[in-house]
Amino acid sequence: MKKKTNKTVPSKCDQELGSENELQEHAYDVRVSQHYASSWTLFFLHGSRRCPFYDFVLREKNFTRLCDTKSMLVVNESFPGPVIRVHKGDTVYVNVHNQGYYGVTIHWHGVKQPRNPWSDGPEYITQCPIQPGSNLTYEVIFSDEEGTLWWHAHSDWTRATVHGAIVILPHVGSTYPFANPDEEEILVLAAWYKGNLKELVDEALETGNDLPHSNAYTINGEPGDFCACSNGTTYRWMVDYGKTYLLRVVNAVMNAELFFAVAGHDLTVVGMDGHYIKPISTSYIMISPGQTMDVLLTANQSLGHYYMAARQYSSEDASVTGFDHVNATAILQYRGNYTIPSSPSFPVHFLFTWTSSLP
Repeated sequence: MKKKTNKTVPSKCDQELGSENELQEHAYDVRVSQHYASSWTLFFLHGSRRCPFYDFVLREKNFTRLCDTKSMLVVNESFPGPVIRVHKGDTVYVNVHNQGYYGVTIHWHGVKQPRNPWSDGPEYITQCPIQPGSNLTYEVIFSDEEGTLWWHAHSDWTRATVHGAIVILPHVGSTYPFANPDEEEILVLAAWYKGNLKELVDEALETGNDLPHSNAYTINGEPGDFCACSNGTTYRWMVDYGKTYLLRVVNAVMNAELFFAVAGHDLTVVGMDGHYIKPISTSYIMISPGQTMDVLLTANQSLGHYYMAARQYSSEDASVTGFDHVNATAILQYRGNYTIPSSPSFPVHFLFTWTSSLP
């Protein structure tokens, strides 16, 4: 019998699945849900073939950060957007519905797309923009990628708000080239701009002025405790003592390298840009815009609260001031019974000062 769905699925995934038992075993619905993003996913499997199907709905939504509320284009009403989860070698179909007010494309950053450039997403290179009120289904073919990548808009600066992580798990039946982590966590580093970013960029291009500078950085959509009107919404990651976690870190910032560290905790980098590497032990990382890293962290410190912090790589030249000096923070919080500290510990590598002419 043939699996029926109310979505249009490419025919090569809509195959005869055999008996009712096989259908129940191989076709199922999964809810992909993070506290900051969710999307419905429908999987079709035949033998080793997996064909996840995602719906991305682009529309404007109001967000309040740094004491101001503004409307911005996002996917599925979330910032950052939904996580795509696949296994190595999967093919994914993403139906993008543009309910915004200008044309947009989506790019699958780091996915090689063998013999499939038409779904790569660069605007006016492999496709025209998806116009408002229309939709396009992308076929995303994964080959040898494994680890963490990301997707984002590929139209002007729209990727500042239209982006999300891609998690590529090992082949079914295989495992990581390192000890299996107990759990994982996704951290998306991004930039926050006051005002309408598209209008700011258009104005700068028209007048020849400097392009916009961010007003803050965010971790999973939140600037953190050191920014105005932000300490009540700081992102918190709950951990258990003794467990090892796989951190999937995405730098979705437009144009800035970022330092990132977790107070009191060492990091082991095991992957970059969808491929594993020889493990590197470090107390902090520096991650470039568009880069992704897979990092192991063991929760082995005294029960308490610890800041995770990100800040822009900056020049030592005191005359260079035209960049975002804000420290974005989130909190690693241990579960258990203990006295809550008055303030979380802060990464020692970030404890230095600078002179700034910025307000």
